[in-house]
Amino acid sequence: MSTTEPVTAVTLVDGVLQLTIATAAAGTSMNFDLINAGTEALRSLDSEVGAVLLTGAGANFCAGGNVHHFAGADDRGAYLHQLATELHDFVRALAATPVPVVASVHGWAAGAGMSLVCAADIAIGGPSTKLRPAYPGIGLSPDGGMSWLLPRIVGASRAREILLTDAVIGAEEAVRLGILSRTVADDEVRAEALRVAQNFVSGPRATYSAMKKLLAQSPMATLDQQLDAERDSISAAANNSTGREGVDAFVAKRKPDYLGLN
Repeated sequence: MSTTEPVTAVTLVDGVLQLTIATAAAGTSMNFDLINAGTEALRSLDSEVGAVLLTGAGANFCAGGNVHHFAGADDRGAYLHQLATELHDFVRALAATPVPVVASVHGWAAGAGMSLVCAADIAIGGPSTKLRPAYPGIGLSPDGGMSWLLPRIVGASRAREILLTDAVIGAEEAVRLGILSRTVADDEVRAEALRVAQNFVSGPRATYSAMKKLLAQSPMATLDQQLDAERDSISAAANNSTGREGVDAFVAKRKPDYLGLN
């Protein structure tokens, strides 16, 4: 894609809210007009949306922040404070999204781009996908939630190694660590990520929302608290329209129809 070709920040196609976070301009660094548009779209999510797809519109998913812009700011600290605030609003909106979030991770995901891969529920990459924190190289500390998200994916010890050594993580290692869910051929990454997102649109949305809520609270909960939360969640699900349809369809030996249910 050329740097002059216009990019749509937010599109809704067949129930999938597609959010572009970076363009070919400036080496696929993060575009904050796109990020802020994505935040607003996530905050105003309507019932038509069944999944969110994160993607970049260039050779890479996202190469992180635009370091040339950092360098050119009159007050670099104030500038980075504002960018981090906007990025973190986006991450918070992603975390609060009740539908599954899928990332189409083609090429590089560096800096805050890697943070957003960690923030997705499912991340699809290709053999050429590479991830890197990239913060030590410019003398900065992480943002985008990486210091919270990465330890919860790979473990505290491995997260320290990755961040402190500024490790470059290839696709195979990223899958082994759980940062990427799986890989497909490089030229199929976007199509496969979209396919995964589309499958969620016709699925049991209330179930996905309940699962995400349980998973989000589990790191801070005791086993006793989590058992209570699971009990309350499954009992509530048994009486909502999604749970009723799922059980009734199983008994009737037919495929459940979850469209329009909650």
